[in-house]
Amino acid sequence: MPFVHQQPRAADFILSEANGQRSRENIIVSAGSGIVAAGTVIARITAANAATVTATSGNTGNGTLGSVTVSSQAVNGNYTVAITEALANGGKFTVTDANGDDVGAGQVGTAFTGGGLTFTLSDGSTDFAEGDSWTLAVKAALGEWVPYDDDGTDDGRRAATGVLYAAVDATNADVQAVGIVRDAEVAAALLIGLDAAGRADLDAIGVCARD
Repeated sequence: MPFVHQQPRAADFILSEANGQRSRENIIVSAGSGIVAAGTVIARITAANAATVTATSGNTGNGTLGSVTVSSQAVNGNYTVAITEALANGGKFTVTDANGDDVGAGQVGTAFTGGGLTFTLSDGSTDFAEGDSWTLAVKAALGEWVPYDDDGTDDGRRAATGVLYAAVDATNADVQAVGIVRDAEVAAALLIGLDAAGRADLDAIGVCARD
């Protein structure tokens, strides 16, 4: 008969945990994490919510897109701001997020809020032209959780801080989940993504991986 591979089941990895819900915490698994299996070692994002602005080469207008405030509603990736209507000493623009979704329209000189971003596009000495654009490289998800990766970006994901209780699909959107984050014993053989550094991280928060 054909071999059937059974996917990890919720909580199979738990050997013991504290009374009540003390070992568990409600968490948000960040969009873009993909399908994350039960027992995956996870990490909390601690350095994010920032954006780097780059004007497109060849823009006509010389106004500036100022500092960007990024909230937890933003998604990781490149947003685009594009002038859709050129006006003397002003203009109108649209904002598209990293998934290609239109998240709002704004006016030059007026604060824009949408898609998890807040910023002001200011007029310059040369007016904007239709098609002028900017790329906003957004790092979001502060306080959300992703699979642990000791070789990944230094935004918190290099420190293992929990284990995912049950599988989730966070491919396209943030997902509510449960993590085992303290006072527990877990089966090392059933953890996904565990390495020596991650094991030491978990031990430091009281999640002990047992062989």
